Amino acid sequence: MITSDRPQTTRRTVRGVLSRPDGQLVIVDTPGLHKPRTLLGERLNDLVRSTWTEVDAIGFCVAANEKTGPGDRNLAREIAGLKGKKPVFVVVTKTDIASRDQIATRLVSMQRACTEEGLEAAQFVPLSSVDGSNVDELVEMLIAAMPAGPALYPATEITDEPEQSLIAELIREAALAGVNDELPHSIAVTIDEMSTRDAGRDSRGGSPMVDIHATIHVERESQKPIIIGKGGVRLKAIGSKARVGIESLLGTQVYLNIHVRVAKEWQRDPKQLRRLGF
Repeated sequence: MITSDRPQTTRRTVRGVLSRPDGQLVIVDTPGLHKPRTLLGERLNDLVRSTWTEVDAIGFCVAANEKTGPGDRNLAREIAGLKGKKPVFVVVTKTDIASRDQIATRLVSMQRACTEEGLEAAQFVPLSSVDGSNVDELVEMLIAAMPAGPALYPATEITDEPEQSLIAELIREAALAGVNDELPHSIAVTIDEMSTRDAGRDSRGGSPMVDIHATIHVERESQKPIIIGKGGVRLKAIGSKARVGIESLLGTQVYLNIHVRVAKEWQRDPKQLRRLGF
């Protein structure tokens, strides 16, 4: 799913499915719990808390290259107070960019914070999704913690996320690159139209071309030229970057047309939030 170094980048729950002969894991990626400043923020927090009630185990993810702070403690305290105890795995991520001392310090400080906040964690696992260290070990731990039951998804399925949602997130990911601290929270993307051309085949074995018309929504007029760039150069770069990911996702050539629209203060407007899918 979308990746960025910006906080609160994830805005919906995304399910990733891992099927193995010995079991099936459905990993639910949620937004990060945070102190909300807008109606959108409040709804994202509600989404996180409702997801906690539905899962069989909780992964509490923190970055190895960051210090344990009040936010981590608040989250540990809230998870500890959940009704119906579930195994909690404290996952110390990004070990590929942290020193051994940083990793050790983060593990020890998180163990202390969890103990002091009343959270009994099943395991503390340092890992890196970039170099793959300890990823398999965490999978084994999660499989072992799952209750017995039938598979929820076909073995060939890797996510239940609709194609249009994945495409919108790829465009938003491209738009997030290189913008200032406030703008990322003001960006939303909708897919206005998506169709397959009857005529005009691409150069890869005659597969059809897909036409996609999308809109990037920002909150203020002053943000629109930031996205578009001088002479449209930045919007063109966003389209080029997003198209690579979309073509990989769909397995065919894509014509991508992106417009930029101002949806004034959409993060605080219930009607606009519904229209944008929140």
